[in-house]
This record gives sequence, C-alpha cells and structure tokens, in this order.
Amino acid sequence: MQKQIEQLQKEAEQLRKKEADGVLSRIKEAISVYRFTAADLGFRKALGRVAVTKKEAGKKTGKPKKATAAATGAPKFKDDQGNEWSGRGPRPAWFKAALDAGKSADDLRAK
Repeated sequence: MQKQIEQLQKEAEQLRKKEADGVLSRIKEAISVYRFTAADLGFRKALGRVAVTKKEAGKKTGKPKKATAAATGAPKFKDDQGNEWSGRGPRPAWFKAALDAGKSADDLRAK
C-alpha cells in the first residue's frame, strides 16, 4: 500500500508540473502580446521579485502616459478580409488560422 501511495504522489507531482508549465506558457504569451515590462508586473528590476508596499503602490509616477494604439482601440493586426484585432485578449480564430497558414504576426500587423 505504501508503494501505491508513493506512486500516486509521484503522478500527482507530474500532473502539477505539467499544469504549471502550461500556466507559465500562457503567462509568457500574455506578457508578449500585451508587451508588459517588469515594472508593469510590479518588479523593480528584471531579476528577482520585489514586494510593493501600500505606500509605494499609491504613489503616482512623474509624467502621465501617452495613449498607445492598443489603449485607444486602434487595431494592431488586420487581414485583407477586413478582420481586425487590437492585440488584446485571446487571439481570434482568423488570426490563428492565418498563422497556421504560414503568415507571421508581422505580416498581419496594421500599418
């Protein structure tokens, strides 16, 4: 019975690792799509994690940010069929199909 417990624990750990790898992959994709920086994610430096205190979280930084194309709703990607995507949220089916058909994200980038 002890061997069964050990085997089940090993299988559970492997499943957890597989799930964690998938989560990390989705996080990396979101970081890439939304172009988050370490500062956007609450890190002061690229290396290591730094906790932000409540006092620091309430501080406003110097200059106000300018509106970007994605923030204003302008399409970041479009195809010759009239489909458009701001680059926010999940990739639409037409975008995935175009990538599968051999196009690159740069080919679909709105100009």
